Amino acid sequence: MKIALGLEYCGSNYYGWQTQSHAISVQAKVESALSSVADENISVVCAGRTDAGVHALHQVIHFETTRQREPKAWVFGGNVHLPADISFIWAKPVADDFHARFSARSRGYRYVILNRAARAGLFTSQMTWEYCYLDTNLMNEAASCLLGEHDFSAYRGRDCQAKTPVRTVRHLEIKRHNDFVVIDIEANAFLHHMVRNIAGVLIAIGTGKEPVEWAREVLEGRDRRLGGITAPPHGLYLRTIEYPEAYQIPANAGIDWPLVV
Repeated sequence: MKIALGLEYCGSNYYGWQTQSHAISVQAKVESALSSVADENISVVCAGRTDAGVHALHQVIHFETTRQREPKAWVFGGNVHLPADISFIWAKPVADDFHARFSARSRGYRYVILNRAARAGLFTSQMTWEYCYLDTNLMNEAASCLLGEHDFSAYRGRDCQAKTPVRTVRHLEIKRHNDFVVIDIEANAFLHHMVRNIAGVLIAIGTGKEPVEWAREVLEGRDRRLGGITAPPHGLYLRTIEYPEAYQIPANAGIDWPLVV
C-alpha cells in the first residue's frame, strides 16, 4: 500500500527535515514512529525539505508498506511514538502514481515577523523579531516584481543544487495585523533559502534601509552577493501543498500561525 500523511512540526530542535548522520532530524523521528506502527522499516518522501529551525504548518509525505492499518492507526499510533513538537494530522491510502514531491503543483510558505520595539518574551523560536517599523505598502510594491516566472539566481542559497534557478511565483503578499507582519508566498517550487532571501530583501525595504527598486535590481543582477542578508529560519513555515484534485489531498490541515492573521 502507498499511504499519504499530513503532519505539522516545530523545527527548532531539529537540523532540518532530512536525515543527517551527525544531527537529529524530523525525518528520522517520523520514520521511527511509523516503523513502530508498521512493525517494519518505513522510509518516507516529503513534499518539501525544510532547513534547520524551519517549521511546518502542513507537510505532506508518502510511504509504502506491506502492513494493513486503518488511517487513524497511522495518525494516533504514530503520535504515541513522536516527540511533542511533531504531530501527524491525517493519513489516507493513495494511488500508486502519487508522489509527495513530484505530484505537488505548488507550495506555500509563510514568514512571520514580530514588528515592535520590544523583543519577544514568548514564542521566540517561532518568529523573527524586527524592531524597526516595517512599511508593508513599500514591501508589497517591491514584491510585485517577483511575481511570475523569473531566474531567481540572486535569491538562491550558495549551496543550492537545483538544476535550474527558474521558478514561478504565483502569489506574494505582505500583511500587517497589530504587531505581526506576515509574508505569504506561493510558487511552483522553491530554491534553497529562496524564501528567506526574499524576506531579507523585503525587510530591508520595509525599514527604509533600501529603496523599493532594490528588489528588482537584485533579481535582474542574478548574483546572490547583491541580495543582502538571509532572514533567520525561525520565522519560516511550510504552510500549504497543492496537488491535483484527483488525489484528494488537503491543501492545509494544520494550525495557521499566527492565529490573529
